[in-house]
Amino acid sequence: MQKNGSKLNNSIMRTQKLPKLFVLDTNVILHDFRSIYNFQENDIVIPIAVLEELDKFKKGDDTINYNAREFVREMDKITDNQLFDKGVSIGKGKGLLKIELGHPFSDQMAESFFEDTQDHRILATTQWVKDKNPDRVVALVTKDVNLRLKAKALHLDAQDYLADKITEERVENIKKEVIYLKDIPQNVIDRLFYQEDGVPVGEFKLKNQAGNQLYSIINPTGNNPVLARYNSSSKSLVGVKRRSAYGIDPRNDEQTFAIDALLNPDIQLVSLTGTAGTGKTLLALAAAMELEEDYDQILLARPVIPLQNQEMGFLPGDVKEKMGPYMLPLYDNLAVIKNAFKPTSREVVRIEEMLKNEKLLISPLAYIRGRSLSNVFFIIDEAQNLTPHEVKTIITRAGEGTKLVFTGDVQQIDSPYLDIHSNGLTHLGEKFYGQEIFAHINLIKGERSELSELAGKLL
Repeated sequence: MQKNGSKLNNSIMRTQKLPKLFVLDTNVILHDFRSIYNFQENDIVIPIAVLEELDKFKKGDDTINYNAREFVREMDKITDNQLFDKGVSIGKGKGLLKIELGHPFSDQMAESFFEDTQDHRILATTQWVKDKNPDRVVALVTKDVNLRLKAKALHLDAQDYLADKITEERVENIKKEVIYLKDIPQNVIDRLFYQEDGVPVGEFKLKNQAGNQLYSIINPTGNNPVLARYNSSSKSLVGVKRRSAYGIDPRNDEQTFAIDALLNPDIQLVSLTGTAGTGKTLLALAAAMELEEDYDQILLARPVIPLQNQEMGFLPGDVKEKMGPYMLPLYDNLAVIKNAFKPTSREVVRIEEMLKNEKLLISPLAYIRGRSLSNVFFIIDEAQNLTPHEVKTIITRAGEGTKLVFTGDVQQIDSPYLDIHSNGLTHLGEKFYGQEIFAHINLIKGERSELSELAGKLL
């Protein structure tokens, strides 16, 4: 008994010391082509079935096509004869990378999975790698929940790709945008309301505040609360006053904060989150129209997520007609702004002129690739369907004088391999939190209609 126990302990110690083996699924690479560098000292196995799938994605203009091409280039840099044998090192402090050829289904797999699919071939490779390395931790890494379930049914370890995921605690911090203050003396509140340069935070006994943190200060007179934001440059609270943007008035405190950030020239990057009907896109567009004389162009873009697997090529008409159904929500918001004025008013005429000469341009996000973004007011709608890499690509294109506004609902994600923790909009809010040139506002109350808000709560 003691001898067997000693062997077991030695086996456990050996398993703990050896690097882990991670088998990567295709969708991990399509999500992040540099994913192979994010597993520390652990070894990586790429099934040959993954390379076959990547070959199908090399052509195209979408981010997944770009990632497929870039990964193949990365592989080409490190390829030698050992890649298919013992594996090759991918850098200092990193593990080995190996491409594993196909292996037959085990009896258990053959009994459970009747179709010979690429997913099942990846499972067969994972099972083979585990059988050949009984003293090491072997795990399949995939963003496909169904494939993870299949792997676990075969008693294989399986996990999501976690390198760019935001923790639940940090997601909650992003949602808790407004801090409520009470027991503030009336004379301090009066100074906050009337002083343009704000009131030092010492008056409020606040410490270590994040840039552009939002506050709602309870008014002891019983009137509406006084709104403020923290200015990190002057280390003071600055009053946020209610104002309209191109005929659109804020209907609640969060919308007041949003318009203040959208119209503030010192804030170059804005993130607006919230459920349907909270006014995210409408406020962004109204602010852009209010400031249109300050910018060379206003761009509105959104990622195209086909419904019911209907690709763009199957829709009739030219490019504009194909894109029309996907851009309708943006045109709907523009119509709301027009309805705030008389049909013959100068404001409505100006909108029509801007659309005609493309100073106001509504376009799919893919069509923005490669453009110069200098002195542009750029609104990216439905940003929760973007990956962190796509958001980074957009922001790094911003030139002098450009303002970027990302809007979206992190609870309503259409991309199959993104969730509330891994999408680009959540990633943006967490990484830029506290930066002086960044503001995030989470819109809570639906203002589209009473019916819309009720449906959002009950259905």
